Amino acid sequence: MTKFMKISNSFFIHALVLILTVSSNLYAKPIIHSFSFSDSIIDNYGEASAKFIRVHFLYGSRPAAQYRFIEPKWFGGMLGGHVGIGLDSSRILNFVHQGTFHLVTNKHNKHSNYIISTPDKFNSILGGNCNKVKTLTILIPIQDAQLKLLDSISNAYLKQSPYDYALLGMRCGAASYDILSQLSILPGYTNSQTAMKILYPKILRRQLLKKAKENGWTMIRQEGSEHRIWERD
Repeated sequence: MTKFMKISNSFFIHALVLILTVSSNLYAKPIIHSFSFSDSIIDNYGEASAKFIRVHFLYGSRPAAQYRFIEPKWFGGMLGGHVGIGLDSSRILNFVHQGTFHLVTNKHNKHSNYIISTPDKFNSILGGNCNKVKTLTILIPIQDAQLKLLDSISNAYLKQSPYDYALLGMRCGAASYDILSQLSILPGYTNSQTAMKILYPKILRRQLLKKAKENGWTMIRQEGSEHRIWERD
């Protein structure tokens, strides 16, 4: 079996699982909060934060059995969650869908946006209490040149989304990978290859967790409510 066939088989297996999982939670649509990129807030991490990029993960989940009548289903369920790139301690750049949800990519009719969210808004984007959701933030050391490149990328992406948001295309995990690869933190691929490799946030999270352990990167965790079953790493 060729390497391409192995990748293709893996993609279609993951895609099938994703379609089945998301379809059962399709009507649990995320609550989108948008903020102007120009709304700069003082960085609580001080000068040291200028040397780090933060990757924020919100874990996927489903209601615990005993709370299934009071806890809502969330978009994507256990293969859902969200991921974004922190521009500083108060602004998170994240990729979301706008309008009709596309199954496959439509380059000529993009239903997508990059937005800026505060950490609280980011953590509540699926509808939960921002203080009761399971999260992980990985702090990655970067150079001044990478910070300038991130600023350039974020400004460009906020003005116009470079790709459509689609179930079997670019979504938050693949979009975050795209930015990290441009910063030379992860290997670079075409958008179609990235979409195939990063079908949901957990895949990206595992890659960064591995690098974090190897490089001694700082990781900040918040445990989620016992009312929900949270995905694991």
